[in-house]
Amino acid sequence: MIRSELVQKVADANPHLGLKDAERIVATILDSISDTLASGGRVELRGFGAFSTRARDARTGRNPRTGVAVRVDAKRVPHFKPGKELREKLNLG
Repeated sequence: MIRSELVQKVADANPHLGLKDAERIVATILDSISDTLASGGRVELRGFGAFSTRARDARTGRNPRTGVAVRVDAKRVPHFKPGKELREKLNLG
């Protein structure tokens, strides 16, 4: 599913909302999650899962085209841990 499909689902599920309102709702939710993660916080949605960040150490990588060793700096990366209800829903069949 892509963002526009998500917006359409929100609009379809709430006929009193216009497409622009649904877009604003989806954008607000995604921006809030992004802003919280960027500031080092954690976002937990009960029944769905938790978004957080994890630290990656600096390392030596390789350029896949040339094979030359390249220095990769330390960084933070997003991490998602699914909630119990989501895991159960995925593993029903």
